[in-house]
Amino acid sequence: MQRILVVSVLIIFYQNSLLAQKNVEGHEIGIDASFNASSIGGVLELGPKFGFRMNENIILGPTLRYQRAWSQPYYSTNSFSYNNLGIGFFLHGRYRNVVFGGFEAEVLRNKNVFIDTSAIFKKFVPTIFLCAGFSKEFNGIVRLNAGLYYDLVNSLNSPFRSAYKMSIKDPTTGQIVKRIPVIYRISFFFPLGNKKKEIRESDEDE
Repeated sequence: MQRILVVSVLIIFYQNSLLAQKNVEGHEIGIDASFNASSIGGVLELGPKFGFRMNENIILGPTLRYQRAWSQPYYSTNSFSYNNLGIGFFLHGRYRNVVFGGFEAEVLRNKNVFIDTSAIFKKFVPTIFLCAGFSKEFNGIVRLNAGLYYDLVNSLNSPFRSAYKMSIKDPTTGQIVKRIPVIYRISFFFPLGNKKKEIRESDEDE
């Protein structure tokens, strides 16, 4: 199953790249970031993107992922830290310069062996995030995206598990019995080259 997901990501990315080269209306450089920390550890990640604008509403392209994580479990005197790297692609739709939605698929090299010791360790972990949130361009210079991301794969070895923002607890013991695979990300996109300033529908409404 994992190999099928990896191959599917690569095929879709290749097809979208060919389509983008034929119909591209501009390019953007993007970067997303997230940070999560507690008394027992944390995760910092960065995700550079290169986007092909198909029109004023659709953008797609390849992504990279860098993740730095550290942990100091209560039950151990040993501390852990590791770096993960990944590659993938994204597709975002933007509406009225207010919201965005889409998906981001990546395959990450997983060095995390201490999040879920009951799971079979996998060297490479696929993720497919459905995403949606706020999107706003400022004077044609930078666009801000801030949203929630839901992982359809939700691998037990996913290096994102420590950043999941929702969980279900046992009402009796208070222990977490299930983690809901939702994270948040903030992204910035910068247009490349000379771009004619677009008139947004939201600006016309104003």
